This record gives sequence, structure tokens and C-alpha cells, in this order.
Amino acid sequence: MTRIIGPYGGYRRTSSFGFACLVYHATCVFCGRNYSFRNDALGKTVGQMVGAARSARQNLVEGSSRAGTSKETELKLYDVAKGSLEELAGDYEAFLLDRGEAPWAQSDPRVSRLTSLILDRYEGPLDRHEWGVWFLGMRARFAPFLEAEDPVVAANSILVAIDQACRLIHRQMDFVAGEFRGEGGFTERMSKARLETRDAQSAAQAAPVCPKCGKPMRKRVARKGRNAGNPFWSCTGYPDCDGTRNFDEPDMRRET
Repeated sequence: MTRIIGPYGGYRRTSSFGFACLVYHATCVFCGRNYSFRNDALGKTVGQMVGAARSARQNLVEGSSRAGTSKETELKLYDVAKGSLEELAGDYEAFLLDRGEAPWAQSDPRVSRLTSLILDRYEGPLDRHEWGVWFLGMRARFAPFLEAEDPVVAANSILVAIDQACRLIHRQMDFVAGEFRGEGGFTERMSKARLETRDAQSAAQAAPVCPKCGKPMRKRVARKGRNAGNPFWSCTGYPDCDGTRNFDEPDMRRET
């Protein structure tokens, strides 16, 4: 039978979520060190940066949680997460330019050293404690770059991590879109499951077989035409097969 509610909630095992969490915590550290009442009197810069980092993390959580019932909502939330990270990247870029520093080039050896660090795939149970232990280990691994005391190193490193997170989210969105094309969404699964139940009920009620292809038939009610409101038998293979029978027509194949 078709499963109506699909799998959901596995975000702790995705690399995109791991990188988003690294970016969030590094941003909290960065803002605490580099902004104060003197250079951010109203707290707007800190609020925007931490808020954007948090938005990315939380939208990945919500998107994964909604995956079981709405692929469309899941995709939209992942897109919001990606957009929040790209907004945050703009703040780090502005921070560097304000200090007369150009962001690191892709050919910079520091970029190579950072991207050579591996974010281990979390394979443990979907448990807050176990995942938290794993994440703290990953955070310590990346901290020399993402939480460096030198603000130029930290800002550039977080930009690299944001780029990695965005690429992973984009790949995740492509995968979800492919699933939707192949399997459909929640409404389609509900319809398919209902038809499967109707077909099983028809089989249990000794429904006739299709005169064209031999498949079992299902009872339906005509919606229009001179027979509107009257029951008839329709092939369960529709639309590939358009075989029909009058509801009171004997099934000669069954009788023989």
C-alpha cells in the first residue's frame, strides 16, 4: 500500500545542517567579539547577522519536518535557508571591505586548508544528546578558522563555510525536486492510497474484470451525460485502459 506520510525529520544527518550550525555558532562568536555599543549602537547589525544565521538553521529544521506532507513547503523552506545564508555572506563581505580587505580568492592556500577539513557525516541516533556530542567535536575541528580571534581570518573562513552550506542546500533541493517528479506530493499519495483501497474493496466484492485488458474493475458513478448519477464499472488500469462495463452487466469471463 502507498505510504501517505513520507519520511521526515532526518535533518541531523545532513551535511547542510551541520555546516549551517557551524555558521550560526561562529557568527554568534564573531558578533560578540567585533560589535559593541560603540559601533552598533542599536544592535541592528548583530541582530541581522545572528538572525540570518539562525534563519538558515531553523528553516532547514522546519523544511525537513514538513517533508512528510509537503514537498513544495520543504523546497520553499530550504530556499529561504539558502537565501538567509547568502544575505549573511553580504554582511561578512561588507565587514571585510570596511577594513580595506578583499575576501580571500579561491586560489588562496587558506581556502584550501579550510576546505580540506572534513565534516564527518553523523550516523548516530536522532537524539539531541548524541548529536550534540558529535557537533561539539566538529565545532572544535573548525574553530581555528571559523572562530579565529583575527576577525579577517574569521570573516573569510565563515564566508567559505557559507559557500559550502549553500552548495549542499542547492544539491538537497535538486534531490527533493527529483523525488517530487518521480513520486508526486502529499495530495497525489492520498489519492493513490484511496484508489488502492477502493480497488481492494472492489476485488473483495467480486468486481468484474475489464473486457479489454482483464484487470479488475472499480465501481464509479457517471458525472455527466445521459447516465449521470448512475454507477458503472471502470478499469483500474485507467487511463492506460479505458474499458468499462454497465454496472448490471454480467461478467462472462467470471461465469465461464
